[in-house]
Amino acid sequence: MLTVTPPESKPQDESTEVPGVPVAGGTSPPAANVAVATSAAVVDPDDLVSTEKAPTLVDRVQAFRAKYEKQEMALFFFAGFLYDVLTLSSIDDKQTMVQNFVYLALLAGLLMLEQRYTADAEPPKLLAKVWRFREDAVHFLLGSLLSAFTLFLFKSSSGITPLLFLAVMFSLLVANELPRFRQLGPVIRVALFSLCVTLYFASLLPVLLSRVGWWIFTLSVALGSGSIYGMLRLLKRWRPDEKALLRTVAVPGFGAQAALLGCYFLGVIPPVPLAVQYSGIYHQVKRVSPGVYHLTSEQRPWWKVWTLWHHGDQDFTVRPGEQPVYFFRIFAPKGFERYRVRVRWYHDHPQKGWTQQGNGFLATVSSNGTEGGYRYYAQPGTTPKPGDWRVVLETEDGHEINRLGFTVTPDTRTEPRPTTVDVSALKVIKPIALAEWEKSHPRAAPAVPEAPSAEPQGVVEPGPTAP
Repeated sequence: MLTVTPPESKPQDESTEVPGVPVAGGTSPPAANVAVATSAAVVDPDDLVSTEKAPTLVDRVQAFRAKYEKQEMALFFFAGFLYDVLTLSSIDDKQTMVQNFVYLALLAGLLMLEQRYTADAEPPKLLAKVWRFREDAVHFLLGSLLSAFTLFLFKSSSGITPLLFLAVMFSLLVANELPRFRQLGPVIRVALFSLCVTLYFASLLPVLLSRVGWWIFTLSVALGSGSIYGMLRLLKRWRPDEKALLRTVAVPGFGAQAALLGCYFLGVIPPVPLAVQYSGIYHQVKRVSPGVYHLTSEQRPWWKVWTLWHHGDQDFTVRPGEQPVYFFRIFAPKGFERYRVRVRWYHDHPQKGWTQQGNGFLATVSSNGTEGGYRYYAQPGTTPKPGDWRVVLETEDGHEINRLGFTVTPDTRTEPRPTTVDVSALKVIKPIALAEWEKSHPRAAPAVPEAPSAEPQGVVEPGPTAP
């Protein structure tokens, strides 16, 4: 075969042309075996270096927050709750009052800024760097305030209602993060803020005025409603859209006030700041010296492990002529006016259900200026029937402060019971064992004979020098 080589052709290894790339302006000859080069064949070495900016620590944190947004909300809410559990002092503590006021002021400011700078409005440069943390701050402040007021309610009641209250509040806060509620705007947050304002005044005014009553709580609701009205007046200057303000501020704000007022008159909200610090059922309570009481209960068998949390004789064995004694110590802030509480006894009748025994006993108590609270004790006035019983302590107008359940069983034994004696001292909230008391007070005063009771219902009242 004869092969013809063009005179100006160069050897293949000396060619400067890229194989498979047609000469500029030319075309490939027909049926030529030419490979089509891709763009990857002519990559600039500089193009192999990635120009994408590496994510910073702030970028990674923001991505993580966006991924776990709902979990973050719950974390900040419970962080505020835990903070108050660990640091909250008594309700009449000045630092607590000031702290809660500052939290409410900050929360009000954040909620109004949210109303002014909506999603389509840029916040001022002064807030631009911290604006993305506003929801975290709102959740923390709400968690802290709600936990503080819930703990106050918990101390002023038997314990079930405040827990339900907190569960409802947290459910509303979670609902606020759902898309359906997000479309409504900050409705839930405004409602929770409205609740916090009224609960703040409901805990502050009794301390300042040294008394409790329906008119004080009504005044708290009026002040809470005034706060919502003031917020509306300020927001109206920034957002003239009255319909939007009515839907996002007025309805949830005033609606929460109406709900609180209704709950109070239904007896759901306890009478803050009164709080029962300790209560128990005993066979005998005796005042042995000024400020010292002996509380006698039946010795518990070692195998009744479920009675370790009982206070005294909540498994009450009764003999003819015996009555249970309800002993309690109730706290009110220093300087509180004398007030009255009622002790009611209820029996779970087999046919009638829970039935009140008698009209109850109305006692006048007062603040003694100590954390230990004022102590009192009462009896039902008659030997109780076997079955389940309940003793309820409430204010004069019917708001429950404490309830304690116990079971009565007949005691057919004739021999003396083995008993345990605890000592209730003035500044010690929980009673301590007699042996422990005698070690720390070896020169305790001898027992003082107990004065006879003139109360027909069998109630033994403390003497004039009792705390």
